[in-house]
Amino acid sequence: MKAGKDVYLEKPMIHLYSDGPEIIDTVRSTNRILQVGSQRVSSIVYAKAKELLASGAIGKLNMVSAHWDRNSSTGAWNYSAPLDASAETCDWPRFLGSAPKVSFSAERFFQWRKWKDYGSGVAGDLFVHLFSGTHLITGSKGPTRAMATGGLRFWNDGRDVYDVLLALFDYPEGFNLSLRVNFVDGGDESEGFLFTGSEGLMEIAGNTVTVTRTPRAVEPGYTVSTFTDTMQRQYIEQYRKKYPIVHPSAPLPQNVERFAAPPGYSDSYDHFHNFFNAVRSRQPVVEDATFGFRAAGAALLSNLSADRGSVVHWNPETMKLA
Repeated sequence: MKAGKDVYLEKPMIHLYSDGPEIIDTVRSTNRILQVGSQRVSSIVYAKAKELLASGAIGKLNMVSAHWDRNSSTGAWNYSAPLDASAETCDWPRFLGSAPKVSFSAERFFQWRKWKDYGSGVAGDLFVHLFSGTHLITGSKGPTRAMATGGLRFWNDGRDVYDVLLALFDYPEGFNLSLRVNFVDGGDESEGFLFTGSEGLMEIAGNTVTVTRTPRAVEPGYTVSTFTDTMQRQYIEQYRKKYPIVHPSAPLPQNVERFAAPPGYSDSYDHFHNFFNAVRSRQPVVEDATFGFRAAGAALLSNLSADRGSVVHWNPETMKLA
């Protein structure tokens, strides 16, 4: 950016918390365009989910559950290293940067996500997508505290990041977020969200969003089985005077709605298009440095909590550990 370049920055935006403010300040001081690469932010499916939630389709949101599971070697980052990989064919010193100086390793160079020295594990690779989606759909700036746990359950190949990670987050808007990544789940790769509200559910699966409405019952119901027979009859008689049985004269309304993107739709194209259009027009992007920092900063809370074995606190407004 200081060289006058606009930047498409792959997620997660940061490796260390100190990276965030520096990137944000540089965007402002250079007046360059920077787009962070969590493509779900440009998805028409996620935009529809945002619209539905804001319209009250599922009532008041109280919980979000999201996951991104994989069950393959490549899904677990075991990418193939070229046969001619060496210290001569790879710029090893540039790759290491500020990381600890170690001898050349083709595995570390091409499968860097497996080590904390170079990446941020499943939290930075996959949780950050789930945070981006959550923040876009709910309009939230991020959680206030996090609790996480996990471990190396299967891919014990020298890596030092977890292959299973679970985390819980509190949000100031009054809902909780539950996240899971499992690299040994025994099935195909899957990604999805479930938004739970006071009057229904909204699920995102692939390029579809489905709303299932379950309005609260008008009647409070009763539990009188332990009362005497006489008292049961008296109670139910009084109850039915207040809540008479009503037989609907028309069929009940449909309570399930499903929206799907057109066949072959890819949010990656839309995300790139947004960046290129911003470069041409100098208008804001959909995922700027502040949004990217809030998503990546929240994701890294998971690693921090798991490493410490304790709850960690975050200020989503100031984007600082509390």
